[in-house]
Amino acid sequence: MFRRPGSALERWLVRIGQLSLQKRLFIIYILIILLPGVLISVPVFNQLSHKYLEDVRKTNITALEFETVNIARSIETMERAAQLAVSDKDILYYLEQTSEPNTSELIDFNRNAVANLLRLQYNNPNVEHIRLYAESPFVIEIWPVFIQASRIRGEPWYEKVRERNGKELWTFDRQDRDPILRNVDAEKVNRPKISLLREIEYPIGRDVGIMQIDMLLANFFPNTFRDAHDGQSQMFVVDGDGRFYYDVSSPFLNRTGLSTQQLASRLESREPGVHSVTFTAGNRPFLCAYVYNERIGAYLMRVASLENALAAVNQTRNGMLAVILGLFAVLSAATYFLLSYILKKLRVLTESMKKVRQGDFNFDLSIKGGGEVGELAHHFRKMLKKINELIAEAVTKNAATKEAELKSLKNQIDSHFLYNTLENIKMLAEIENQPAISDALTSLGGMMRYNLQWTSEYVPLRDELNHIANYAAIMNIRFAEKIVIVNEIPDMYLDRQLLKMSLQPIIENAVQHGAAPSRKRDLTVTLRARTEGDAMIIELTDDGAGMPEQKVEALNRMFAEDDPERSAYCGQRADRPARGGIGLRNVNQRMKLFYGKAYGLRAESKEGEYTRICMSVPYIDSGGEL
Repeated sequence: MFRRPGSALERWLVRIGQLSLQKRLFIIYILIILLPGVLISVPVFNQLSHKYLEDVRKTNITALEFETVNIARSIETMERAAQLAVSDKDILYYLEQTSEPNTSELIDFNRNAVANLLRLQYNNPNVEHIRLYAESPFVIEIWPVFIQASRIRGEPWYEKVRERNGKELWTFDRQDRDPILRNVDAEKVNRPKISLLREIEYPIGRDVGIMQIDMLLANFFPNTFRDAHDGQSQMFVVDGDGRFYYDVSSPFLNRTGLSTQQLASRLESREPGVHSVTFTAGNRPFLCAYVYNERIGAYLMRVASLENALAAVNQTRNGMLAVILGLFAVLSAATYFLLSYILKKLRVLTESMKKVRQGDFNFDLSIKGGGEVGELAHHFRKMLKKINELIAEAVTKNAATKEAELKSLKNQIDSHFLYNTLENIKMLAEIENQPAISDALTSLGGMMRYNLQWTSEYVPLRDELNHIANYAAIMNIRFAEKIVIVNEIPDMYLDRQLLKMSLQPIIENAVQHGAAPSRKRDLTVTLRARTEGDAMIIELTDDGAGMPEQKVEALNRMFAEDDPERSAYCGQRADRPARGGIGLRNVNQRMKLFYGKAYGLRAESKEGEYTRICMSVPYIDSGGEL
């Protein structure tokens, strides 16, 4: 029963199998070219994309490294300014005084020490302020350098500086406020700065004030606040409190929609060196490179949009795909027409086969030349010739069969006359009280009916046994009741199918060689049957003269030959066999012809004692089934 394909793959395979050979070859060609192209293109495009991303990452890392160098220079400048500021003994004496200085001392101090500090600031233009906050109430404020510490006690960093015991503290501030002046321009105030703060001890262990060195972030991080505003990247500074400092005039954040909270979540490591991470925000890809500066306790970050880089990758990829697809389309079209030309002869051959299927055998192929198609056409012409010869032969055989049927009908009429005549003679024998003659005529009539009524090649084993019983009865007239048939075949084998006239030649061979007129005792032929696998083995054993071993081996070699006509038996050619070899050879040949080479006869014998012929046939029941 036809089963519909279950899976989608099976359905596709069925559909492909229904296509023409040209289309199937074309599909195979496409798969052969397309699949390797895809397998090669994917890693190439991935490598190209990785290269673009690596270039962006290197660009960001390089920018951070340059800015790190600038930070190191700025730190050095501020620390040098701080060191010079407290290296003047007059300044330290001024901060640690316990009484108010007189006017001449102030004028002299202002002319020398204060001037030196202002000169130090002017010589370092990146340094925005140098301020010294005095703890002593006797210190007179000299703006913009010397200021009372009471003015800064409210700053969040004041206590932190005092707790560090002379160690430096770096702080960030969004505004540059003056501790004394209040009415300062807002634009000047709203400038983010970084401060170096350190407690001043003089002598050691005595707190006399706090030193503050200020530098605007625009000078401390020059590339961060003067970066190219291309809208594709931006640098940020993140202090220890998580506050972001950046050039607010850059359109990067507004264009990309990023927030500082999203960027803060990418800062995961404070290990030395530059770190990078890619992420997606608002369906846009970004690359974040950052480095932590332990000296100032802040992160330096550079964020770049990958849209342009990926757009360049996509543009390159699309260009390559366009070239590949164009070349693939040209090659596919050329392949399709070439296949059409190559398979033209095959289509002609297909049409010729359709004619043969429709019963037209009277035509000739116009396909010439070599190659597989030419060779196929040559064999097809030979096949047409052979078919025409077989048709002529079949017609001849049909005519001969009809003639044979007529002759068979005539023979049947003659056989009926013969049967009736035998019956009349049998009746006369019974009237004359001659039972031996009557029985002999009965056996002869049975044998004639069995031989002449050939309706099938196969008969039940039961009929073969009846036939050899009639044969033995006839032979006993000749040999004076010396032939004894002993049937030991179980009833379960009697309905098994067997080739007609298979057993009589074997019995006849035993009688001819074992029941000689000079023999004084009876010749007993014993019949047995058994099964071996799918085969039925019938053994016919006589207690006659037997055969020498050489003769048995020659007989079995004849049975094993594929072509018995070319075999030798008992040292003679098969076309001139020894007496008794023809019947056995014919039976063996018929069995191999009808049953196959695995079946046939096998001989066993011992000189002076017995001869056994083993017949191997398929175990077939009355219905013709194994």
